[in-house]
Amino acid sequence: MIDRQKVVELAGEWLADKEYFLVDVIITKDDKITVEIDHAEGVWIEDCAELSRHIESGLSRDSEDYELEVGSAGLGQPFKVVQQYRNHIGLEVEVLGKDGKKYKGILKEVSDEDFVISFTKKEKVEGVKRPQLVEVDMKFTFDEVKYTKYIIKFK
Repeated sequence: MIDRQKVVELAGEWLADKEYFLVDVIITKDDKITVEIDHAEGVWIEDCAELSRHIESGLSRDSEDYELEVGSAGLGQPFKVVQQYRNHIGLEVEVLGKDGKKYKGILKEVSDEDFVISFTKKEKVEGVKRPQLVEVDMKFTFDEVKYTKYIIKFK
């Protein structure tokens, strides 16, 4: 079986002087290698091909047969690394908490441990008969959520 750490190291070599970042490396039992990268402004196919060639140059087809796929992390897919959160600050996201509740809001802040979304909800305000829409900030630690993903909107 292909060594995942070896693939991570090879990808890291190529990524070192670029603004791309590694999102994930998945290797199946039948040696299908999937490398996901991302960039704040999107991923170019030419760069995926270049990274693929770099990884292939560090692996030996003589010792193991494998299939290699290099691509973008995928728009609308759940975030896997903190940098994806940082790239989406100011944009609308959907968060599914481990409690099963979904929240939609604007990603406001991100740290290495947690993130904050801002959304409006109806709350009872003292002195007012009807619930009012109020702006609410909600903080999540990364281990409190099943997923967070960017909400794609078509206008």
